[in-house]
Amino acid sequence: MEAALGGANWLLGQVLNKLSDDLVKAYVSSSELGLNLDKIEREMLYTRALLGEVQGRDFTNKPGLQGLLEKLGKKADEAEDALDELHYFIIQDKLDGTRDATPDLGGGLGAKAQHARHAARHTSGNWLSCFSCCRSQDDVAASMSLDHGGYVEKLPFNRVEMSNKIKQLIQELHSNCTPVSDLLKIVSGSKPQPHMPAFTKRPDTSSKITQKLFGRDAIFEKTINEIISVTQSDKILSVLPIVGPGGIGKTTFTQHLYNDTRIEQHFFVRVWVCVSTNFDVLKLTKETLSCLDATENAGNKMANETTNLDLLQKSIGERLKSKRFIIVMDDIWECSSNDEWEKLLAPFKKDGSSGNVILVTTRFPKIVEMVTKETNAVDLRGLDPNEFWKFFQICAFGRIQDEHGDQELIDIAKQIADKPTCSQNSWSVID
Repeated sequence: MEAALGGANWLLGQVLNKLSDDLVKAYVSSSELGLNLDKIEREMLYTRALLGEVQGRDFTNKPGLQGLLEKLGKKADEAEDALDELHYFIIQDKLDGTRDATPDLGGGLGAKAQHARHAARHTSGNWLSCFSCCRSQDDVAASMSLDHGGYVEKLPFNRVEMSNKIKQLIQELHSNCTPVSDLLKIVSGSKPQPHMPAFTKRPDTSSKITQKLFGRDAIFEKTINEIISVTQSDKILSVLPIVGPGGIGKTTFTQHLYNDTRIEQHFFVRVWVCVSTNFDVLKLTKETLSCLDATENAGNKMANETTNLDLLQKSIGERLKSKRFIIVMDDIWECSSNDEWEKLLAPFKKDGSSGNVILVTTRFPKIVEMVTKETNAVDLRGLDPNEFWKFFQICAFGRIQDEHGDQELIDIAKQIADKPTCSQNSWSVID
């Protein structure tokens, strides 16, 4: 079962990695395929997150899961192969200056005409193929040999076949994600076995800065200014999401925001709450209240002893009265409904001081859509290559390497840093 879990997780990651290429994504999300790719990607990300979360669990009583995982892995493998093939033709277009695999970006008349041309070729090709079976193998060999004079015949691109194949495989992959996610959500409520490794549970985060911030100066200053501008508005509460893939540095970025002296000067109260995979309104309310009670006598007792949400939220309201606050809700993975989110926010929207802020960090666009419709999210992307190389050297060697460093190790490090899946754990291979 562990192999099936790991395999499905890895293969889904490969598909998502292929879709991260701008031209591949543009083709797959084009009007001629008619796929809601954003929704499909979100659900694949969610399924993959659940697969990682439940590794190490006991699946003895879930015999059907093995088969579902194998089907999911098979479809992901087929989809990856098809996207690889598409990527080959896109590269071939670049080399030849052609537009055979050009994505339909606008869905306009030109795009429809292009699709019609490919459809006509496809139809005539099928008609002519009826006669091809009459040709002898010698005829085929002779025709192939015409191109052996130093030139290799390029593979033909059939747009209609490619579009139909990718559409079918992505739809099948999507339909296989749903039952796996549904079953994994049930399984994720069980406790990991004592002998299982600690990584089956996501680690809690805190406001303490643990890493230096690399390559984010411009977006950091922009975010600081945006937060400060909110404090000067008449609005009681603003929610600012910070979104990006796992491991991109959302928590580190937010830790630096939280501890910046300008933020400290503008907010009387600062609270950090790690949400992770368990969005429980009562639990999160109690955690928030216990943070607010650090300087008061009765608060911790209230948070520890009562399970009455109304009393807890009233207590939060009293303690925040006339105090401007900033609260971080870090690493939100899921929230069952917009009603649950609004229930959590209730004590922070009471009449009082204006200009309050809640920062939400998440890897899921659906969470961003739920928590705010008024502000643009801070979208963290990959670092500039030069900045990432500096970051990687600090992680791997503890400092920026000079020209007299061990060149062999530096070369190995550069090879690792260039990998698209390189993460903060990669330097362990060169220790």
